[in-house]
Formats: sequence, C-alpha cells, structure tokens
Amino acid sequence: MISLSSLRNLMEGVVPSTVATCAADGTPNVSFVSQLHYVDESHVALSFQFFSKTRQNVLANPRASVLGIDPQTGTQYRFDLEYLRTETEGPLYETMKAKLAGIASHEGMSGVFRLLGSDLYRVLEVEKLAGGEVPAPPRRNLLPAVRAVAERIARCTELSMLLDELLSALESILEIHHAMVLFTDTRSEQLYTVASRGYQRSGIGSEIAFGDGVIGVAARARTPIRLTHAAAEYSYGRAIRERAEAGGLGASLTTQIPFAGLERSGSQLAVPICSGAQLIGVLYVESPEEQRFRYDDEDALVAIAAQLGFAVRLLQQAEDADATASAGHSAPPRTTGTAVSVRRYRENDSIFIGDDYLIKGVAGAIVWKLLRDYTNQGRTEFTNRELRLDPSIRLPELSENLEARLILLQRRLEERCPFVRLDRSLRGRVRLIVARPLRLIEERSA
Repeated sequence: MISLSSLRNLMEGVVPSTVATCAADGTPNVSFVSQLHYVDESHVALSFQFFSKTRQNVLANPRASVLGIDPQTGTQYRFDLEYLRTETEGPLYETMKAKLAGIASHEGMSGVFRLLGSDLYRVLEVEKLAGGEVPAPPRRNLLPAVRAVAERIARCTELSMLLDELLSALESILEIHHAMVLFTDTRSEQLYTVASRGYQRSGIGSEIAFGDGVIGVAARARTPIRLTHAAAEYSYGRAIRERAEAGGLGASLTTQIPFAGLERSGSQLAVPICSGAQLIGVLYVESPEEQRFRYDDEDALVAIAAQLGFAVRLLQQAEDADATASAGHSAPPRTTGTAVSVRRYRENDSIFIGDDYLIKGVAGAIVWKLLRDYTNQGRTEFTNRELRLDPSIRLPELSENLEARLILLQRRLEERCPFVRLDRSLRGRVRLIVARPLRLIEERSA
C-alpha cells in the first residue's frame, strides 16, 4: 500500500476532500469534508462538524471512500476506510480543532465551522488514480538541519546558554525568525516565557494559561498544534483579556507582562517540551507568512523539543549536584543615590520597584527572599539548594525547574531594574548586586 506519510501534503486541508458513504439500505451519499487528517501509517481522521447524512451513514454502515487531491501536483488518491470511533477530547481532537479554526478563518467561515468530534478510521487501502498531474517539487529534507541544531544543543553546559543557543540555531539553520520558549508553572497551570527572539519586545515573564491559544492547547493536550492560517479564536490578546475579565481581574491587568507574539501571525506551531511523563514547557514558533510550517517542520521541531527536554533535565540535575555547598556571606557593596521602594503584595507575590511592575508568583517570592535577606542580614550570595528548600518561596514541587525561574528573574531585572542585578556566573549559586539603597514594603493585597 502507498505510505500514508508520503501523502501528508494532501492532508493539509488546502483542497477539501470528498467522502462517499452508503446508508444501511445501500443508498449512496457524497459530500465534502473539511479535514482528512493524518494520524499514523494505518489511520486517518475526518472532521465531524454536522450531524449530516454522512454521519448517519457511517454509524449505520462503518465504511467510507474518500477522494483526496495533492494541491501541488493535482494527483488524486482514493482511500478505502473503516470507521472505528469518534473522539471529542484529547490530542487528536485538539489538533484537528485548531487546524479547522485556521481553515475556517481563511475561508471566512469562523462562525460556521465548529468541530464536534474527530472520526477515526482505519485505512484499508490507498489507490493512486490515473490522470493528468504536474511533477512534484523536491521534498524538503530537514534531517541535516535537525542534526545541526541537536549538535549545538549538546554543547550547552547551562540552561541560559541552552535557551539562547536553541533560538539562535532555529534562526540561522531553520530560518525561523520568530520563536520563544515557555516553561510550565504547575501550581497555576500556566506557562511563562523565559526566552524569545525576533520580537520588538522580549515578553520575558508573560504568561499563557493552559488551553489558551496554540501554546496553551499544546501544553494541555501535550501534542503539537499547528495553524497554517491565522485563527481569531486562538488570539492571545483576546484569550488573556477574556480570562482576566471572567475572573474579575480587570483592575489587575497592570501586572500582566505583554505577550511578545506577532500582531499578524499567518502561521503558528507549538510543540510540547517533555522529559518522560513531565511537561517542561512549550517551544513556539510563528511567521507572518501563511502556510509557512508544514508537516516536515512539525516533525523537525518535535525531534528538537525531545532533545531539549532531555537536555533541560540533565542540566537541572547537574545544577542540583553543584549546589550543595553553603553560600558565602560577603559584605554588600556600598550603595549610593536615593532609596527605592520595593513593594510586595502577599496575595500573589507580585513585586513593584517604585511604581513599576516587575514580576509575581514564584519568581516574585524568590526576589523578595533575596532582597529581604540582603536588607536584614547583608547577604549577597545564595545557593540554588537553599532557594529550592525555602518554604517561603513555595516552589510547587522538587521537579519544578528553579533555574528557569532564576533566568526569568535575571532577565526581567535587566529590562526593568538596572540597579538590582543577579550574577549567575557561579554554577548552582546566585549573587545579588544592589547599587541603590532599598526600602522594602509589604502589603496584603493590591
């Protein structure tokens, strides 16, 4: 049988497929289907959007014939299918739902196209039909590019270096100019941005809730989510605003760090970063060009994300091993200038430097502990181990990546507070550098 993976270009939804079914009494029916979706070498899925005659027929007689057309060559293929089941949640459903949203937006049918379920079929046979066709363009081979990116990842010896090298390699090797890495906050079921490239603002510290946009859906379903056309319902600005308003948080939007995504994104791809069963975060890329990311790009980034998850876990284990020694108590340097107020709100550990919002959550608890010990005890050096075990920080679990929080905090301070700095040159340790007097103020709620 023809390999299904060789026909994935046909299943991008560029050209609608035609599906033929029969009722229990043998009456035939032919209709169009929005998606013929590749699942694996033995299965495909069709989008279930309406309770149509097609739907009635496959429930009564679980066989279907689908005609698909390769949009690049015009070659037609007939798929002989056997209906197995309908999925209304999970990775397959979420992937097809996002893809349908992009197709609907492109066709001006956003209010009409709605996925009710993903109908899973076993592929019994695929036949190439005779007819006129144009030569197929040469297939892209991204394996050398994946290898080059993997080699650069393997040379990294600390997390900050790993993140920077990854984004640099994506740009120079895969020509992906807009990308970011987000890590998971298991306590709040959100992701926070730790690294980005190609944007006017970095968006470091911006948060995306599980289920919001392609990033949040990829995290929740732990599956790659790819949009080849912009889809309004996957807009991050809208998602963040609606979530805040639903929770009565309209007055708290000043603590939301703006997301760094493109204003007009034509293509989006989000890939989960995992280590074993643990979700570490999401690798997200986008482009202003429609249909920029295809199946081969998805395959490449899934492979890269797999190695990234492995590398992050190894670096975290090395960090923990190096953080067993006690921190020094060097005398703090002399500060000059007017004292600056640092305000902490206990409700969510949000930190303000003067009137300027810095960070909240676990990262906020970390910087407050550092500044409090600096002010009360004159301490400037801290180990990762003591920060991980400090109950006031309330790190969600031992497997949570403390190093990522420190990178987030270091980069936010560089952007918003030049007179307070974190030196990460010592492995497994943090050195706090303060250039102006500080006045710490603690509040119960904003």
